[in-house]
Amino acid sequence: MRMVPRAPWTASVLAILATLLAPSAANATIHYKISAGQREEHLVGVSMTVPSVRRELTVKIPAWNALYQIRDFAQYVQNVRARDAQARPLAVTKLDKQTWSVRGDGTLTIEYSIFADEPGAFSAQLNADHAFLNLALVLFYSPDRRGEDVRLEFHDMPADWRIAVALKPGDSPAMFTAANYDALVDAPVEAGRFDETRFQAGPARIRVVIHGEGPERKQLEEMLQRVVAYQVELMQDVPFEEYIFFYHFGQGGGGGMEHANSTAIHTAARTLPTGVSAHEFFHLWNVKRIRPRSLEPVDYTRENWTRALWFAEGVTSTYGSYTLVRSGLISPKDFYDDLAGQIRFLESRPSRMWKSLEEASLDAWLEKYPYYNRPGASLSYYNKGQIVGVLLDILLRELSDNRASLDHVLRHLNKEFAKQGGYYDDSAGIRAAAEAVLHKALEHSGRAATLPAARERLTEFFTQYVSGTAVVPYDRFLKAAGLLLKFQERLRVDLGFQVNRGPGTSFESVVARVQAGSAAESAGLRTGDVLLQMDGVEFPRNPESWLRSKKPGDTPAVRVRRNGQEREFSFVLGQRSEPGYEIEEDPQADEKARRLRAGLLRGKTD
Repeated sequence: MRMVPRAPWTASVLAILATLLAPSAANATIHYKISAGQREEHLVGVSMTVPSVRRELTVKIPAWNALYQIRDFAQYVQNVRARDAQARPLAVTKLDKQTWSVRGDGTLTIEYSIFADEPGAFSAQLNADHAFLNLALVLFYSPDRRGEDVRLEFHDMPADWRIAVALKPGDSPAMFTAANYDALVDAPVEAGRFDETRFQAGPARIRVVIHGEGPERKQLEEMLQRVVAYQVELMQDVPFEEYIFFYHFGQGGGGGMEHANSTAIHTAARTLPTGVSAHEFFHLWNVKRIRPRSLEPVDYTRENWTRALWFAEGVTSTYGSYTLVRSGLISPKDFYDDLAGQIRFLESRPSRMWKSLEEASLDAWLEKYPYYNRPGASLSYYNKGQIVGVLLDILLRELSDNRASLDHVLRHLNKEFAKQGGYYDDSAGIRAAAEAVLHKALEHSGRAATLPAARERLTEFFTQYVSGTAVVPYDRFLKAAGLLLKFQERLRVDLGFQVNRGPGTSFESVVARVQAGSAAESAGLRTGDVLLQMDGVEFPRNPESWLRSKKPGDTPAVRVRRNGQEREFSFVLGQRSEPGYEIEEDPQADEKARRLRAGLLRGKTD
């Protein structure tokens, strides 16, 4: 055969055609495989296969996820290696604490192991009993290719293990797909011999996945049906086809973590997790879909600063409490007592005089440090945010004669931002939404002339109690809703030491300060001791509630961890005087105040 000389431009044209016809990186599928074969060693095996690489592939592991804390997941990474499509080994260069580089072309595979043995809703754990994986702690990502669709496969699991995850199923029971890396790592995985129950929420499915000794299944399901039904009715929206409640009972590391279509909750054995379930499910809208602009896009390498956690978390706590009273899971008195307790806690924090809700939101990233968690240094945006949420609701109802409420604000944000794929402008966006619903209510009631004065009241509210540090006049707001706040000194049982949550990612309880001369000090308890158990059971997340069942002179046994060693101490409980608050219904309330109070408790407007 006679060879015809190739024109000088032909090679270039062929190269261009090859590039055009090759799979586009933007449309390629990144393939992850997770192996549970080293369960006894708590090592998760991971492979990440990336097609269409040109010259170099850079990968990272997030420095944070879920909690607003830099946790440096790279500390758990071991034995990173790489190969090309022909299985030839490639050199891996570590660029910084969370970044690796591999030089090569075509389809490249990176393999590594992750140590995972930390229980908790925010962590990852693999052992002979089960696997629970927050995938951002486990999976690398390519910064330039986070938006590509992904596949996830599981291997080397016991034959009787099942997998639960809020992702679309793939071609096999152990394969799942997601639109991109962000969607993938917002779906925690439970694998093991878990218990499960299901029910319908209108057109959508609810799965309840249970690891450990939980409460009676019927009781748990009935509670969740009320929570889900009320919140779906409230928001007039079902933004999911299937939602999963993951429960770990009797495990270390209490708390709950919201995700796009699921939540993970850890709590004491057999405890009915009513409050935390209502809080986390409401996150389905508030923060997962109704999001402040400052949290987008997520930067896995550094802090995402935001001033809006008072709304994202604090007002979610408001609706956790509203859900319970409006669905009949607690009584109005329980609701009042909880609100009074929130006020007592806020008033016990000297930092309330100089730290605003917005500043507390920014400082969320400091909460892993015990020093910051002292009453004189930190302010809880959960705590004050919950109070401010109730007071803002009362103000909206007062200004509109009970025709506008905080419920309307949440639905407005959901319609105007979440459903449109947009984000609100932190506190200014919340204030604008409140003004919009108030404007609509006043126009419909023929009271548009009062709008300028109403706007001024709203602006004052946000300036003083959200971005400012003005003393909150609880009495004035509560009285408008037919409620009275009463102050009285109380004798309370005293542990003899103060407790903080932290510093670890499991939100462990830690002794923050031991009172001089107390029985706890004499017994040997020290600042920094990690509190593990009280009288043989997990140390209570809310010691104040636990103390209500005790009396001075009782002798609890406290088990702690100090310098890696566990110790047990017994000491006599004392007593102390502290300010207390009670909220009662005002028997002299006028007709408008009674309507506002009923609207608050029932979630209704006129």
